[in-house]
Amino acid sequence: MALKISFLLLASFAATAQAFLTPFHETPVSFLPGRRTNGFVPSSSPSPSVALFMTFDGSMMSRLENIRRSYMALTERLGDPDVLSDSTLLMKVMKDRSESEEVVTTYETYKQLTEELAEATEMFQEAGDDPDLREMAREEIKSIEPQLDELEEKIKFLLLPKDPNDERNIMIEIRAGTGGSEASIFAGDLVDCYRKYISTQGWKGTIIDSSAGDDGGYKNVVMEVKGDSVYSRMKWEAGVHRVQRVPATESQGRVHTSTATVAIMPECDEVDVKIDPKDLQMSTMRAGGAGGQNVNKVETAVDLLHKPTGIRIKCTQERSQLKNKDLAMKLLMSKLYDIENEKRDMEQRARRGSQVGSGGRSEKIRTYNWKDSRCSDHRLGQNYPLSQFLVGDIASMHDEMILKDQEERLRELSEEQTAS
Repeated sequence: MALKISFLLLASFAATAQAFLTPFHETPVSFLPGRRTNGFVPSSSPSPSVALFMTFDGSMMSRLENIRRSYMALTERLGDPDVLSDSTLLMKVMKDRSESEEVVTTYETYKQLTEELAEATEMFQEAGDDPDLREMAREEIKSIEPQLDELEEKIKFLLLPKDPNDERNIMIEIRAGTGGSEASIFAGDLVDCYRKYISTQGWKGTIIDSSAGDDGGYKNVVMEVKGDSVYSRMKWEAGVHRVQRVPATESQGRVHTSTATVAIMPECDEVDVKIDPKDLQMSTMRAGGAGGQNVNKVETAVDLLHKPTGIRIKCTQERSQLKNKDLAMKLLMSKLYDIENEKRDMEQRARRGSQVGSGGRSEKIRTYNWKDSRCSDHRLGQNYPLSQFLVGDIASMHDEMILKDQEERLRELSEEQTAS
């Protein structure tokens, strides 16, 4: 099996390795026209790397070169027999390489375009009185510069620090808030929306605990979601969701306002959260309900209390006590980890004066207005069709939030560099 993997990987990465391990062509550059030099033509002729410094500062260039060198080293390791014979190590190397691949390929394109810009500039200078040659060089320069602008912005975004939790799976906890039975029904609407969204993303969602509402929906529901980078997108759902509509139980046709609170908790393990067994109090009970005689006669349900925080978790989902205990501990660790994350994020955002939103449970993030068929995101200041939410099409909202967050962090970085 390892031999087959070796041949496949060597074939697929050979061309890439050759491209990135070949030294760059050093082409003399006279100057970079337009906004990059403000019309000033230096007497010396800097190399392409110096030309790049005119746009990016030294620390940015150093960081890009370090990423490129690491990428090259990882590409070489993919041909190492010791790596190819160890599937766990191989997957890690491939994952590390893929994380920097887009940065490197974008950087390579940027450097190539910089060289082409330098050549076009040189052609413009040497054209003399030849109007056709000068015009051809001018058009090429005009074509390249916007591409460089776009690549610069892309590189800046790609180099922004990533949330360490972005790759994690999550626990979603949805609680009915103010509004009685209507709040529970709305909590059920949120569950339906997220299930549809989870399906479109290719993730897997499983309800692990729930408490049904009196007239439908849920008073409380916890769902585990597994997949690729789940937290990176679902974290934007954390907060208070408000609905304005005429409830099914309303006889006078009056519009009611109800709420539901969504908590997005990244999954963690014992390495992330240390729990003292002395802080736990656990009791067992019969689960009841569907599942045959086992759940009705054997105490399979678990009631877990974390005494320092008062967090209480009841798990009845599984048909064995051991599995319910493991599930309860998993949920408790996620809750404790989420509390620490929220404290840290609130401190950071307080220092930054963030406008993106706290991601806290008390923050009102959206209002769903049935009468106007409108979904309003208060963080973005934008309205969306309510039908978009009902079918679980919330990806565009997440994309906008990610973009806004990136822009804010870029602004912060710019301000820090200016201050220093």
